[in-house]
Amino acid sequence: MPASRASRTSLPRSTVTREQIIEAATRIADEESIEALTIRRLAADVGSGAMTLYSYFRNKEEILDAIADHVLGGFTLPPAEETEPRAVVQNLASAFLRMMREHPSIVRLFTTRVTTSPDSLRGAMEAVVGRLREAGFEGREAVQAYGLIVHYTLGFASYQAPRPWGKPDLPDVEELCRQRTHFYSALPLAEFPNLVSLAGAVTTLPSDEQFQFGLDCLLDGLLRRIQAN
Repeated sequence: MPASRASRTSLPRSTVTREQIIEAATRIADEESIEALTIRRLAADVGSGAMTLYSYFRNKEEILDAIADHVLGGFTLPPAEETEPRAVVQNLASAFLRMMREHPSIVRLFTTRVTTSPDSLRGAMEAVVGRLREAGFEGREAVQAYGLIVHYTLGFASYQAPRPWGKPDLPDVEELCRQRTHFYSALPLAEFPNLVSLAGAVTTLPSDEQFQFGLDCLLDGLLRRIQAN
């Protein structure tokens, strides 16, 4: 839901900082959409003029890059309590999925731009590869495990985003699941015998249960391959 006007930052022009602009831009992109993020809208949101924003960013593209850097740079590694390779990959994948849920805009930004800032590289790449190496993944194996985590969570988050019946944090998720199950089960049986008979299972495709199933399959293959080398 978009932030209410009362919850938005209203700052005198002289006090607006680059960081506050990025935070406001991130909020708009996450709560509404990247399309809703315009220079005029952002300036109004921070209580400034467009020219103030242009003193920090030349265009919207630079603001989008800054959002990606801000979110990826703020990626938080899970606690290092688990050291077993499977548990480490599981925890890292879950942390990436949480980040993508918290910041839906990063899913699109991840697939449309390449970030090269030290903060983003340090937070969402260097530290993650380092954690994998600490868990026993050697050299290229650590990079491949990192790729598996990012590619899988990105694909799943993209699939789940427009399907609210798969999001466990929604208060009405059970009702949404019931409605979606009814949708599949009410399809013409002659045309959709599989979807009708498996309506309940099909409804779970964007769920955390499915995320865990897919991750387990990937981990089984990854660890079996590593152990064979």
